[in-house]
Amino acid sequence: MIRKLPLIPTIIVAAAILVMIGLGIWQAGRAGQKDAAVAAWRANMALPETAYPANPADERYMFRRLSANCLRVVGWQEVGGRSRQGQPGWRHIATCATGAEGPGLVVDMGVSTAPNVKVAWSGGPVSGHATHEPDERPWLDRMTGHASPLRLMIVADVPAPGLTASAPPDPASVPNNHRAYMWQWFFFAIVAAVIYALAVRKRLGEAGQ
Repeated sequence: MIRKLPLIPTIIVAAAILVMIGLGIWQAGRAGQKDAAVAAWRANMALPETAYPANPADERYMFRRLSANCLRVVGWQEVGGRSRQGQPGWRHIATCATGAEGPGLVVDMGVSTAPNVKVAWSGGPVSGHATHEPDERPWLDRMTGHASPLRLMIVADVPAPGLTASAPPDPASVPNNHRAYMWQWFFFAIVAAVIYALAVRKRLGEAGQ
């Protein structure tokens, strides 16, 4: 029966199945890495406050209390979110100049109940726990690994005038979808193998008639 298998299609399908299995194994490794990262981030919650790092994408500072000085606000962004009391609203996120060249400082200055609110805050000292800035990177760039790393964002303890403090970041909210992706790739590999086996069986049956 092996000699009757179509050579080229069998090679292609076998290679595809091996790739799917490899992707599943890779996702399993990524799941372990994410678990370790979340454990480290939980520990960060209890560490003393420190200055905002020179590298704004340094994930070792995720969920740690950080302090910084916003010299001036160079831009605002509005995204959906919740207040510290759990009420839905619009988070007002400032991008600040810090006096040094680079991507700047990102600060969540609080939540309003309505959109398009003009925030009366032009800068100053800020402190609070760190999380990632909102992810607006193109989906394709993220999937292919070409996206720039997200910067750390301070969720300010003291909101800007007229705003309510945003809900503090929580490591428990960090998704770990890698195990789901792992099982998906393994499932795809099994499905591909079964479909090809049925197709070959049908072809050999027709050839034997």
